[in-house]
Amino acid sequence: MRVALICHDKPGHLQTRLDNRTAHLAHIEASGVVEMAGPFLSDGAMTGSLVVLTVETLKEAQDWAAADPYALAGLFESVTISEWKKVIG
Repeated sequence: MRVALICHDKPGHLQTRLDNRTAHLAHIEASGVVEMAGPFLSDGAMTGSLVVLTVETLKEAQDWAAADPYALAGLFESVTISEWKKVIG
C-alpha cells in the first residue's frame, strides 16, 4: 500500500531542519520504502515535508515516521499519516 506523510514544521525551526537534513536523507535512502519525497515551501523556504511510502501496513509507515531524524529532532508541529492511492502520474 502507499501511505502519504504530510508533515508541517514548527514555526521558526528551519535550522532544526537544516541541521538534520543529512540524517533525514540517509534514513530515506536506507529504508528502501520511500517512493517520493520533498519539502513544502513558503516563499522558497522549507516548511514541511510530503513523503510517500510503499509499505505493507500502516504500522510500518508509523514506525518509519517515528524513526525519521526530523521527527526525533522535534521538527514537526504536526504529522498526518494516511493511506493514499496513486491515480495519475
